[in-house]
Amino acid sequence: MDANKLLIIGLVWPEPTSSAAGTRMVQLVELFLASGFEVTFGCAAAKSEFSFNLASLGVAEKQIKLNDESFNDFIKDAKPNLVVYDRFVIEEQFGWRVQQECPSAMTILDTEDLHFLRHARQAVAKSKNDEPEHLFNDTAKREIASILRCDLSLIISEEEVKLLQHKFRIDQSLLYYLPFLEKEITTAEIEKWTSFNERKDFVFIGNFLHEPNWHTVQFLKTKIWPILRKRIPQAQLNVYGAYPSEKVFQLNNTKENFNILGRADNAKEVISQHRILLAPIQFGAGAKGKFIDAMHVGTPSATTSVGAEAMKGNLEWNGFIEDDVDEFINKTVALYQNEEQWHCAQQNGIKIINERYNAKKFSDQFIEKVKDIYAKLAIHRHNNFFGQILKHHTVQSTKYMSLWIEEKNKK
Repeated sequence: MDANKLLIIGLVWPEPTSSAAGTRMVQLVELFLASGFEVTFGCAAAKSEFSFNLASLGVAEKQIKLNDESFNDFIKDAKPNLVVYDRFVIEEQFGWRVQQECPSAMTILDTEDLHFLRHARQAVAKSKNDEPEHLFNDTAKREIASILRCDLSLIISEEEVKLLQHKFRIDQSLLYYLPFLEKEITTAEIEKWTSFNERKDFVFIGNFLHEPNWHTVQFLKTKIWPILRKRIPQAQLNVYGAYPSEKVFQLNNTKENFNILGRADNAKEVISQHRILLAPIQFGAGAKGKFIDAMHVGTPSATTSVGAEAMKGNLEWNGFIEDDVDEFINKTVALYQNEEQWHCAQQNGIKIINERYNAKKFSDQFIEKVKDIYAKLAIHRHNNFFGQILKHHTVQSTKYMSLWIEEKNKK
């Protein structure tokens, strides 16, 4: 690439202490910076006290507006040759403006997870019908259209790559598997871990703005904990998560050792104090940051097949995966009480991080892929003619809706 000017358009200002999505975005920023890119991060959302200080990394921060021609002026002056959209709704909102002002800029969609897959599984959980009935939903139409309009889409789960290729016939040249980019777990770190006997209790952690997390806490409260606490009466279940609502705090019951504790200042530190991360996730998509954090601090995890989906490859899980409620409880008790089994699970977590999420194994290859596509961008786009069709038609409709809103806002 002749110039390495990157613009990232964020759905929100990243909050790595609040969600895995925030962690993922900061990892991407750091990757591009390390590869010599000049990075600007633009976002129309308001910052919060938990927003990451991107400027401290050398990133230019830009507050932008929705449905406003000021963005056109901004990007025309910025002249990025690479634009990253933070989730498909951002591509829908700003994609036509980028195309209009910087048509030669390569575009990348960071999906985070496939939203339509999560929605489909949520519908299945409610209706008890098979997933295929719900998979082809309106969100799927929008999200896949966005994938087709972009030059490359980052997918965090290998299972989601397979789904897009085989179920929706998306060409593999448009998809790139890029998992969480983690530092290797070293012997020095392992030696600092809290021991089995120094730990106690169970923990769950997750941003409550994310529906699968709220549903999991309800599932724990009604299905798992009433039985589990009778099996291990001295244990507490401590539930942490950013942005808890009043309905979340209403589940707090100290007499039942079920504690809603709100935001954790440091997720890894909190998880490291507990013996097991308890996460019987019933629906969702993508890879789960809570399990990555748990592996980094040597905390085994008890979860479901949906929770662990695509995270371990052919390796053994750092704990267990179980969908049957009774068996889930039995295995949780065994893992909590058996030190040898617990240590074995801990070792599995080390292997998963170091073999499947080591940033060194992915970073250089990804940057080379980006540069290769950019060098042959015209050919790449010709080979994705359906994407060009969608740009022509869909973007026109989005454009004029946005312009209508823009004119309305002037009145």
